[in-house]
Amino acid sequence: MRESGTKPFMSYDITQKRKDRIDAVLAKRQNDLTMVMDNIWDPHNVSAVLRSCDAFGVSDVHLYYTTSQWPDLGKKSSASAKKWVRQTRHIDAGSMVETLKEGGCQILRTGFSETARPVMDFDFTKPTAIVLSNEHGGTSPEIAELVPDEIYIPMQGMVQSLNVSVAAAIILYEAFTQRDKAGLYDSPRYDEEELARLKAEWYKK
Repeated sequence: MRESGTKPFMSYDITQKRKDRIDAVLAKRQNDLTMVMDNIWDPHNVSAVLRSCDAFGVSDVHLYYTTSQWPDLGKKSSASAKKWVRQTRHIDAGSMVETLKEGGCQILRTGFSETARPVMDFDFTKPTAIVLSNEHGGTSPEIAELVPDEIYIPMQGMVQSLNVSVAAAIILYEAFTQRDKAGLYDSPRYDEEELARLKAEWYKK
């Protein structure tokens, strides 16, 4: 029987194969490529975006919610991606944008104004944050005021826009292609101390 007030000993069993898998994934994580979900109300879309982020090595995403409820990501369909992509919540556009800029990010938002440029026109080898606009209302006005650069995916059909999770995957694939060609997936983006901390954290998941 353990003594009163002491914490139970926690043992985490992990195979070498799983450790190797985690190590390989973390070695390719891009800590300077992120997405901001701007009041995206459908949790299924949020879950799909998280899966794409994980697939293309995005380590962190930002959830900006002021007009929509926080997405319920507790369901089984989103559990896997939710575990591997860190989420930061925001309710203040100014402080969020300032934090991203302080991290050296170019900040782009999806949109279709006359000044919007095709996704291929941007250099995604730079530290980058992409704001995914709300499915119905577009970019929140307070974010649009702070982020003038718009990005769009050229399309040849009758529809004018894609589902937000599909758009996220296409943009991330363009970023992946550029970064892969530049060799940014060839060596870890984290320093040794942070990489060791993340490995220890992930081994317990």
